[in-house]
Amino acid sequence: MDFLSALCLEDLTASFSKLPVYPVFDVAYYIISILYLKYEPGAVNLSRRSPVASWLCAMLYCFGSYILADVLLGDSPIHYFSNNANILLASAVWYLMFFCPLNLFYKCVSFLPVKLIFVAMKEVVRVRKIAIGIHHAHHHYHHGWVVMVLIGWVKGSGVALMSNLEQLLRGVWKPETNEILHMSFPTKASLYGAILFTLQQSHWLPISKANLIFFFTLFMASCKIFMTATHSHGSPFAPLEAFICPFLFGNPNGDHDDHGDHHHHHDDHDVSHSVAKSKEDLNEGTRKRKVKKAE
Repeated sequence: MDFLSALCLEDLTASFSKLPVYPVFDVAYYIISILYLKYEPGAVNLSRRSPVASWLCAMLYCFGSYILADVLLGDSPIHYFSNNANILLASAVWYLMFFCPLNLFYKCVSFLPVKLIFVAMKEVVRVRKIAIGIHHAHHHYHHGWVVMVLIGWVKGSGVALMSNLEQLLRGVWKPETNEILHMSFPTKASLYGAILFTLQQSHWLPISKANLIFFFTLFMASCKIFMTATHSHGSPFAPLEAFICPFLFGNPNGDHDDHGDHHHHHDDHDVSHSVAKSKEDLNEGTRKRKVKKAE
């Protein structure tokens, strides 16, 4: 029975890893990506004022990970735009999202039960892109672990990592919103997933790629569905990070406290010096008055 269960699980994971993402899952990816673009302040007005800029932003949301990965690997950043079918699909989704009469398309895809389905389907594409990115980087750099992790991470969250460039296209400059400084859950999860897939590709992780794709997709989809349904912006990694990071990297407020203590002691020294100087001036003034009176 256990053997049959294991055999069924192996068949399931193998079939899932071979499941084609084009066109159904890709369309879901484009819908959620451009839906998040429409949530950005000023995005609707931009689509009316400058449709070209709005379209370019939508393309970055849909294909930013491919563009950034190509740049890092020394390929042409516009290489993916030769894929006419995907560009046309993404452009159709962009047009319907912003210009559909009565806003019907937006209302349908933003309806929570429908949106949750698309969110889960987007995570299927994200994990597949991480795995493909690791395989692609391994083909170029067989022993370049850092390169493989970097390309897998970019493939999974390149859109977020290019957020400042996308903001510039919308006429917004917010360097404090840099994704590397303030990582969201998908960005962190893509990084951790890239590490896992790199270890698997290098045969340091005793699990098949099909199983890793299946279980990591299940984890990502479950987390994103829960976070979207509850409108949560927290990270499932936060408790673990709060426990481990102080041991590995120290308390982030430690330097600030030491700096504050240094200033506090310095201020105390200045106050003591000022008081001593005041007493000295007072004594000097009293001595001068006494000398003048004696004279």
